[in-house]
Amino acid sequence: MRRSAVSVEPQRSGVSTRAGWYLLGPAFVAAIAYVDPGNVAANISAGAQFGFLLLWVIVVANVMAGLVQYLSAKLGLVTGRSLPEAVADNSSRPTRFGYWLQAELVAIATDLAEVVGGAVALQLLFGLPILLGGVITGAVSLLLLAVQDRRGQRRFEVVVSGLLLVITVGFLTSLVVKPPPVAEVVGGLVPGFQGAESVLLAAAIFGATVMPHAVYLHSGLSRDRHGQPPPGAERRRLLRITRWDVALAMLVAGTVNAAMLLTAATNLQGKTGTESIEGAHAAVRDSLGPTVALFFAIALLASGLASTSVGAYAGAMVMQGLLQISVPVLVRRLITLIPALVVLAIGMDPSRALVLSQVVLSFGIPFALIPVIRLTGNRTLMGADANHRFTSGAAWVAAAVVTLLNVALIYLAVTGWVSARVVEG
Repeated sequence: MRRSAVSVEPQRSGVSTRAGWYLLGPAFVAAIAYVDPGNVAANISAGAQFGFLLLWVIVVANVMAGLVQYLSAKLGLVTGRSLPEAVADNSSRPTRFGYWLQAELVAIATDLAEVVGGAVALQLLFGLPILLGGVITGAVSLLLLAVQDRRGQRRFEVVVSGLLLVITVGFLTSLVVKPPPVAEVVGGLVPGFQGAESVLLAAAIFGATVMPHAVYLHSGLSRDRHGQPPPGAERRRLLRITRWDVALAMLVAGTVNAAMLLTAATNLQGKTGTESIEGAHAAVRDSLGPTVALFFAIALLASGLASTSVGAYAGAMVMQGLLQISVPVLVRRLITLIPALVVLAIGMDPSRALVLSQVVLSFGIPFALIPVIRLTGNRTLMGADANHRFTSGAAWVAAAVVTLLNVALIYLAVTGWVSARVVEG
């Protein structure tokens, strides 16, 4: 079996004797990707500009993400291969290189969101220069990766899950202090758009929620944690526990994402300057007090630190699986960290950079979704655990929705609208 550049020792024996709760964890690591700073920017912007209008997008995106994450985890469990390795097994060398190139661009966009978010949080909390904050965020992510490398995947899962708890508490605090109106929340569950900007933000939400690198990563996490159990009772039990793992992790992530949008819609709509994270933080402080604003900033920092380490882990797995190249963690970290630091150094608006990075991620989603749907539906590869027709059908619908949003974004780009908005930002 090929191994990722970040070493993980698969757990291959004694799995069936473990309590079900002990086997939870891989999905919570992947779920960090769904509550990263890109989500914060996209959800805050959506709530501040359009109120509760796009709440339905978060719900739909979260359901799609849960389905895809389960398929990815199932692929790793049944085949003993990560998604990048499975793609490499069925591709020519030029195809593998081209596929890796697009995945690498997506990884850069992912790290941009995470490093920028961590830098903004450090600026809000301690007044640090934005570039210095980015460097610190990147350095701390290396320490988190060292925990995984030296202490094993289980310890890494515990640390990341702890950060997920911090993120959850931080972003839910505002809803406890000032709950949103129930009627408005229900109205936001009805699908609809309001102009081109709402389509852009919807695509950003999808890009921030159905994260490509999380799809690649989850297959490897599941494989490395549980190994490749043989067909039978043990595999069925692990697949059942994996469904619970994914469902619980996505419930947490979906709740946090909804809380971001609801907070913005309740407290920030109609206020100037709230489209940026800094402006949103100031508005939350003015509306709900300094304590809630502090929780907001701490949650943003935890989001940036956790997600950038998980993103680097995923990037290493993708590179090793597709190119069969094992790169040292430091080198792998610098590949995607440097572009993010360049964006901070040139003074680009951090919040706008975050939202646009999520749009780039949206373009990368089909490259992750299509292979995982095809592979998990292949009876020759998956045997009796191949997707049911209904499951594959639902997954193909999810891929089609994201692709249609991408087409809409291409149209907006061709007409020059996106470029104009970037200049205005």
